[in-house]
Amino acid sequence: MFSKEPVEPACHTEADGDMVPGMRVLVIEDDLEAAAYLTKAFREAGIACEHAGDGESGLFMASENEYDVLVVDRMLPRRDGLSVISALRARSINTPVLILSALGQVDDRVTGLRAGGDDYLPKPYAFSELLARVEVLGRRKGAPDQDVLYKVGDLELDRLSHEVRRAGREITLQPREYRLLEYLMKNAGQVVTRTMLLENVWDYHFDPQTNVIDVHVSRLRSKIEKDFDKPLLKTIRGSGYMIKHDA
Repeated sequence: MFSKEPVEPACHTEADGDMVPGMRVLVIEDDLEAAAYLTKAFREAGIACEHAGDGESGLFMASENEYDVLVVDRMLPRRDGLSVISALRARSINTPVLILSALGQVDDRVTGLRAGGDDYLPKPYAFSELLARVEVLGRRKGAPDQDVLYKVGDLELDRLSHEVRRAGREITLQPREYRLLEYLMKNAGQVVTRTMLLENVWDYHFDPQTNVIDVHVSRLRSKIEKDFDKPLLKTIRGSGYMIKHDA
């Protein structure tokens, strides 16, 4: 199920740049041996780690407590991992999720990401890779960003309330659509490539060779431009996308 590498106690500091100080992880895993190993390994690496043994318990803990990253096994009793993730996203809980699964085909990974996962690691895996991926997700959640309100023309995104409005009209977005728009507006006026979107919106570090980006961009464009006068989201052929207001 996993590769038991020796885990040396970490000597990470904030200055190292590869560890989020005070990181807290929840492992949702029904295999008690695997869960015990992961819990011990995370703690030796300087990361506070808690464990839930089934999907219902994991959903409750992830909903009631604050975590930096969730590590979720896909096949769980009482409620499967993808159902846990979907339920969290429906509650607007956007804690980064790393999915673990013996199902490692491209279609399986894409299904996991579409369900709201941020990264996907097939079993068997090496803990060193799992740790690196968790640190990346933790840095993303903890990265400072002083801007609370993003504005492009008459389109506004409030990062505190997660409300999106255009010309004063509220626009309802799914969690992934919101993250996509947030990243585009953060980089307003600049070309955002497909690779940048895969890494920063999906936390996917290789191209799954699917049209998942095109589908989400199309849905987002429809929501923020339908019944409005000026288009904002542009396709830059051969390069990527850009959100920009043309005066």
